[in-house]
Amino acid sequence: MLQLLQLRQGVLALLMWLAHFMEEHRVQAGNCWLEQGKNGRCQVLYMSGMSREDCCRGERLGTAWTEEDVPSNTLFRWLLLNGGAPNCIPCKETCDNVDCGPGKRCKMNKRNRPRCVCAPDCSSVTSKGPVCGSDGKTYRNKCALLRAKCRRYPNLVAQYQGKCKKTCQDVRCPGSATCVVDQVNNAYCVTCNRMCPEATSPEQYLCGNDGIVYASACHLRRATCILGRSIGVAYEGKCIDAQSCDDIRCPEGKQCLWDARTARGRCSACEDDCPESRPGDSVCASDNTTYPSECAMRRAACSLRRVLEVKHSGSCNCVDH
Repeated sequence: MLQLLQLRQGVLALLMWLAHFMEEHRVQAGNCWLEQGKNGRCQVLYMSGMSREDCCRGERLGTAWTEEDVPSNTLFRWLLLNGGAPNCIPCKETCDNVDCGPGKRCKMNKRNRPRCVCAPDCSSVTSKGPVCGSDGKTYRNKCALLRAKCRRYPNLVAQYQGKCKKTCQDVRCPGSATCVVDQVNNAYCVTCNRMCPEATSPEQYLCGNDGIVYASACHLRRATCILGRSIGVAYEGKCIDAQSCDDIRCPEGKQCLWDARTARGRCSACEDDCPESRPGDSVCASDNTTYPSECAMRRAACSLRRVLEVKHSGSCNCVDH
């Protein structure tokens, strides 16, 4: 009888332990999210069935966790109809031990949440005044360019000191870089290839906008540097004796535009939409029409199915040109 009583007590203890374990496991299980929205809800699911400890083990600032390990259809409904999952618990609640990476620092926002904000180190910037960026835009100074690089354009670099120019005159490129004017008359600093490897495949051939066949993209860039002006790619492969755009096959996403001046066609990517133009963006095109921006000119070129190039910035009626 005593043994039976002890056995029952042992089974009861085991059941209580299992219940406690399962409850603990249930509480720990949840969903790990990569992002918490401004509405406070979790929005980008990383993995289901994770404990908060495992979810928050990484260093990513935006990671968050929800306790509910709910079915997929519930998650879908939350994301689709409610803007994310409720009861979202951020892994990082202070800036302690948060590494935002170079050019950024952790700062508590208005909702008392840690956020990485751009704060480039400008202490080593010795140059003053405007600089021209690789996106063709003029920045107030090098520090303003570094902030733009951090916020939106990770590949942005400074081209040269001073405002962006439409000619290589007075442009001083750093190091061994050479000034080249591109197809829309923006001056850029590029490093020229002195030597190019031999083309090993006919697929490397490019037809330039000048009607010359180049053995590879390297050979075309080299010719551009020597000329000091962008040649541009008309289309891939050897140049053909095209009588119109009907003879030229462009890859998907590009459209053939005809250049009446040279009687040659080129494949060009067409703009879907243009950002709102600002004062000073207008250009005078080769058809003697003033467009509110270079983007608007390129859209018009696609509509007209003919090549348009920038003659100069500003209105075509400007007396200075």
